[in-house]
Amino acid sequence: MKKLTKFGLAFVITLMVGTVLPVFNASMTVSAAEAAPEIEAAAAFIIEPTTGKVLLNQNGDEKLGIASMTKMISEYIIFEAVEKGDITWDQTIPISDYAHKVSQNNSLSNVPLRQDETYTIEELYQAMAIYSANGATIAIAEAIAGSEPEFVDMMREQVESWGIKDYELYNSTGLSNSDLYGNLYPGSSEDSENAMSARDIAIVAQQLLKSYPEVLETTSIPVMNFKEGTSDEIKMENWNWMLSGLISERENVDGLKTGTTDFAGATFTGTALENDMRIITVVMNVKDGQKDLSKRFVETDKMMDWAFANWEVTEAYQKNDVIKEVKPLAVNKGKADTVKVAAGSDISLLVPTGTDLENLKVTYQPKKELLNEENQVSAPIKKADKVGTVQVTTADDELGYVNGDMGEEAEVVAAQTVEKANVFVLAGRWIKGFVSNLIG
Repeated sequence: MKKLTKFGLAFVITLMVGTVLPVFNASMTVSAAEAAPEIEAAAAFIIEPTTGKVLLNQNGDEKLGIASMTKMISEYIIFEAVEKGDITWDQTIPISDYAHKVSQNNSLSNVPLRQDETYTIEELYQAMAIYSANGATIAIAEAIAGSEPEFVDMMREQVESWGIKDYELYNSTGLSNSDLYGNLYPGSSEDSENAMSARDIAIVAQQLLKSYPEVLETTSIPVMNFKEGTSDEIKMENWNWMLSGLISERENVDGLKTGTTDFAGATFTGTALENDMRIITVVMNVKDGQKDLSKRFVETDKMMDWAFANWEVTEAYQKNDVIKEVKPLAVNKGKADTVKVAAGSDISLLVPTGTDLENLKVTYQPKKELLNEENQVSAPIKKADKVGTVQVTTADDELGYVNGDMGEEAEVVAAQTVEKANVFVLAGRWIKGFVSNLIG
């Protein structure tokens, strides 16, 4: 979804007579949906990733520690590097002194790496995505960027491209800087910690799933053996205990990333697909989460239960339906004075279950190159010609969309053909207007 430009905002604010009715507010009927649950965490957030619709926001805009949820950003950059041909999955890479030392710390999540061995990008990525292996993450970061600080620069540039501004990123793993043996990002200290809001982490997960849905092929693996068949073989049980066969199992969960540090507490970004609807959930610093590592999954389970039971996709308009909330566009030199606006495609909204879409809030954004100085479109106009976009939402939507958009965006088209008026019709209109002015 695109945000309105300055031109568009000015257009919406100023009512242009004969052109549009930019915003229509009306009442709507909502059935008594179950109230959102109170989540025992410093922050909780739910979105539907395709539309970006926010379903739940509990302190979702406070910047908090993200711990190993950081690795979702690293995963995005890995997939992008493979896509660009900068690295390959079967490429073997050496292990630096730094990555080796971190990997040997068994108080952290790790697969121990050896410097007399080479490892493929794919097996290190699997260790990272399934077991949150920190040394493996650093090794890949160094292979892509040359050093971890340069990789962090890539991470920062990436999140900023998604509109994330208020963040702190100092390493590729989400570890506390104090665990990095002095290998610190320039300008940071041992007290520096990766941090974002729950909303921003939801955006990271949304972008990862949108661009590289194949990440779920790995994040959904409950158990895998690292270096299987060798003397270095290690059983990796996924830290996401909601996966099939694990102790907090929930059907249809297939990702995404846990994280735990003293600073961040117990965190988790989950995702599940039920009844053709996917959601992304985020919990941060779950109450007593470090004492009970299953608590973050208990809270996520509550969120998923509520979201799937209380939200549904409902059709607002079918393709070619006239959008009555947008005033017909004034036509210059046409056989008709106005042309109605219709949906260019089916438009559906994610709404609380039982919402009656009798009336909606619609914001129209014209295709500005079609307008003359009098804010008219010029004939001839053909049926189905694109005339702009609309953002559609329910009249009382308080949660909005994850990127701050005003509603579900869709193209709109001319509902009918308007031929250009001939010279006699135009002359008659001119005479009628001239006489009216004389009488007036």
